[in-house]
Amino acid sequence: MSDELWALPAVDQARLVRARQASARELLAAHLERIEKVNPTLNAVVGLDPSVAEARAGAIDELIASGRRPGPLAGLVTAHKDLVDTADFVTTYGSPIYADHRPSVDGVLVERMRAAGAVAIGKTNTPEFGAGSHTFNPVYGLTRNPYDPARSAGGSSGGAAVALRAGMVSLADGSDLGGSLRNPAAWNNVIGFRGSPRVVPRPAAGNPWNPMPIDGPMARSVDDLVLLLRVLAHPHDDDPLSRPLALPPVVSPPTQAPRVAWSATVGGLPIEPELVEVLDRFRDDLDILGWPISEDEPDFSGADECFVTLRAFLYLERAEAIGDRLGEVKETVRDEIERGRALSSAEVSAAYGHLQVLWKRAVAFFGRYDLLIAPVTQVAPFPVEIEYPTEVAGVATTSYVEWMRSCCRITTTGCPALSLPAGFTAAGMPVGAQLVGGPFDDVTVLQAAKAIEATTSHGLRGPEL
Repeated sequence: MSDELWALPAVDQARLVRARQASARELLAAHLERIEKVNPTLNAVVGLDPSVAEARAGAIDELIASGRRPGPLAGLVTAHKDLVDTADFVTTYGSPIYADHRPSVDGVLVERMRAAGAVAIGKTNTPEFGAGSHTFNPVYGLTRNPYDPARSAGGSSGGAAVALRAGMVSLADGSDLGGSLRNPAAWNNVIGFRGSPRVVPRPAAGNPWNPMPIDGPMARSVDDLVLLLRVLAHPHDDDPLSRPLALPPVVSPPTQAPRVAWSATVGGLPIEPELVEVLDRFRDDLDILGWPISEDEPDFSGADECFVTLRAFLYLERAEAIGDRLGEVKETVRDEIERGRALSSAEVSAAYGHLQVLWKRAVAFFGRYDLLIAPVTQVAPFPVEIEYPTEVAGVATTSYVEWMRSCCRITTTGCPALSLPAGFTAAGMPVGAQLVGGPFDDVTVLQAAKAIEATTSHGLRGPEL
């Protein structure tokens, strides 16, 4: 049985541990065996330290043996994204500047997962300082897609998505600014959830008033995702934007058909034809649900400029961490910092002001609809040798984030968004559908995802490893 433990849903793994039908040590051993088998090819789990995990698993088993109640994540194996601070593991942020950095305390997300009984084994790989949606860095190297190791895993939560899909962890955390939870989830056939701003608090954020960067859960099923979300989604006094999330006791499909808007291009963006084909079939699959679907979308005008400005402004915080070693980081990070330094106060003010415009448009749009479904990505996973696509559907790109606008534009609305498995290209590469809810309507997104997941079952198709 131990050989199969890693393949079970996280909710089933946790149930077995609580019922003493499997020990936390056995669950850990099964995942470590899996890591030994597949990680040398995929390179998703980094900074591995089994001794830390073994001590934690042993403590969980002793707690259960004593008759005390374990936490909701008791025994579940995880690895934390290498952008979040961990006291027990080196935290490099994917940069050689921090190759030996060990924080003195855990980040809040790590602290909450540990308190809930999660067993961390190390970190998951990420691009340097999270810049870009292709996971590689000079510290740990390149992370590969389990469906085709010659292809990108996406990013910046690429290591987390691959570790999940390949069965190296039970659950994973990630973060998202312009798609870093959603893009890799789509490319690895898992689920990534960008909740409403700060339902998962970020008290360590350099600028706590910027609503765009968020932390969140990743999982192989909606039930697994909700299990982790219940642990993470609680307000924190040190985050001025944090807010409660009223999750129901059980997230079930909606009892009434939601009013669905379908956006094929997220405001006229180029989408590669192979993705369009998959998403068209996905839309046909939804017919069985009987939901009314209309072709419509919010007004995204100004979203691109708003996002680029506030992203560059945000990267000024990275400049403080890098100090006088800017020449040692990758070019895209340097470019973001230089753009940030060149911004005027009027430009930053205008960008923040436009966030309110986009928010008001979203409020009005979701007065007519309950759900928006759109592409997660504009391209399929590209060859690992490419840093980022220079064209999409024949249209040239001018920056390393331009091909991610299908996610970036949704970010600027402030709405919750989830990447759900939607099918596969003819080449066998996963494609995701982006489910977007109205402002603060996270539960509707989760309920819709639950219904679609049961209808399509695309997320059950794993890679051959």
